[in-house]
Amino acid sequence: MAFTLTRRPNDLVLRPVRLAARTALAPHYVRVRLEGDALRGFDSPGGDDHIRVFFPDPVIGAQLPDADALRAFPSREYTPLEWDAAAGTLDLEFVLHEHGVGGRWAARAPLGSPVGVGGPRGSMLIEGTARGWFLAGDETAIPAIRRLLAELSTASPHGAGLVLIEVPDEAHRPVIEAPPGAELRWVHRGAAPAGSALVAAVDALTSEDRPAPTADPAEVFAFIAAEHTIVKPGRALVLDRWGLDPDRVVVKGYWRRGEDEYHAPH
Repeated sequence: MAFTLTRRPNDLVLRPVRLAARTALAPHYVRVRLEGDALRGFDSPGGDDHIRVFFPDPVIGAQLPDADALRAFPSREYTPLEWDAAAGTLDLEFVLHEHGVGGRWAARAPLGSPVGVGGPRGSMLIEGTARGWFLAGDETAIPAIRRLLAELSTASPHGAGLVLIEVPDEAHRPVIEAPPGAELRWVHRGAAPAGSALVAAVDALTSEDRPAPTADPAEVFAFIAAEHTIVKPGRALVLDRWGLDPDRVVVKGYWRRGEDEYHAPH
């Protein structure tokens, strides 16, 4: 039986917490840990979930704002990576863009600084088993790719997968483990605009590159997320050249060049 993508709403909760740890994974890419009693019970059922992170002034020991006060602070959206609902911890990964409020906070905020987490408001669930999958994105999509890769390979350990991730160069690659049956290809853009190398790599894929080529197209899942220019070539690949079911693919611009507050539709 072919898999389906099911969307479900979640209860929206705003949680005041603190920055507990920061780990550099690659140049301009870090993982941070948030912690606090408000994270007890947190859950994120879908691999492409978005939470909204609110950034109060990063003052160590500052009183945690209440949920209503959080809404007044700048915010951006991120994919939850790992969490412990019993211990009250949540891990996120950030691209350190100097022009972005989230990147500056992730790079500079002292440990102990207050921060807020809202959501996820809704989740996309993969129900059933995909025999093949294609995941593609730039640095901003790495957390979602990590989660989807783990979910898909666990549900279908004998499935076939292809993963494309764009970064500036080899030095900017965070460690990602590709499971058996999945091929990971890094795409380097150098000094070119973000997203341009991924667009070229997607344009170069043909019908012969489709994962699980002998499977019914309805058994292949595709997820593509990067700068907004990826949308048109991404759809041309998965819908036109590969003939995948439009109800079983996700293609979206995670961000838009020149629009700091743009958020991809959920």
